[in-house]
Amino acid sequence: MQAEGPSGTALHAAAARAAHLIVDGEPVVFRDPQAYAVLGERAEELVGLHRAMGDHPVAAGLRAAVVTRSRYTEDRLADAVRRGVRQYVILGAGLDTYACRAASGPVEVFEVDHPATQRWKREAMESAGLPAPPRLTYVPADLEDGRVVDRLAAHGFDLARPAFVSWLGVTAYLTRAAVTRTLAGLGRLAPGSEIVVDHLLPEAMRGPRARAYAETLMPLVAEHGEPWLTFLSPAEAADLLEEHGFEVIEQVPERDAVDPAFWARSDALASGEISVLTRARPPDRPGGAAGRDASPRR
Repeated sequence: MQAEGPSGTALHAAAARAAHLIVDGEPVVFRDPQAYAVLGERAEELVGLHRAMGDHPVAAGLRAAVVTRSRYTEDRLADAVRRGVRQYVILGAGLDTYACRAASGPVEVFEVDHPATQRWKREAMESAGLPAPPRLTYVPADLEDGRVVDRLAAHGFDLARPAFVSWLGVTAYLTRAAVTRTLAGLGRLAPGSEIVVDHLLPEAMRGPRARAYAETLMPLVAEHGEPWLTFLSPAEAADLLEEHGFEVIEQVPERDAVDPAFWARSDALASGEISVLTRARPPDRPGGAAGRDASPRR
């Protein structure tokens, strides 16, 4: 991550959410009306790329990946809130706006990211006139060091209460060891918690659309200092979670993460088909494996 502000990944994810409401038609997969504002002075530049080349398969695929994972995750979060979960942790939050959009709700939001990203975001929100969300806590942390849960606890997160955790658009940029360390820490979450994590498929499992998407995007992100480092098949992701006591609830390819009706469209928005969303529960008790009552979709 760049010391002076958000990573390119964080900026382009927010731009994709903003551009979806501008470039794409109906049906809208995910509504994030604050995404443009949190881009600050970079908004027109980054959203302008989608305006200029929104029909390009990589641009359309990026928008699809971002809004699909966001829709799936926030739908699962809403289910958790209905069950009484009141803590939401966003790992690698970047320029996420859930706390703004749900400011009047009951959920305490903990955004975990690099402090430079958090400073930049706060300044952008202030410049845009967005009020500081009353139930948002910024948790500065390095996701490579494996101490995320300790950092959360130091900032008011209650390990005795269940939480919903999203980990989106991040694992590909971490080493496998860092992913493992983070999962080990998340195994300390209270019973009733849930995690949603997305992961990129390895080369051997990519279809034609995913291969073309990766061949175009991988050199670009590497050139900007953010190479893709970790790829996981559904089985590898499940094994990694299960090694740390998690119960895998379901695994959903990106395209299948939303209602099929969202793909019945006349615009260019289409899944790049390179990622999978895995949803899991932490152990029922410290050091114990969770019991199985659901079969993962693999």
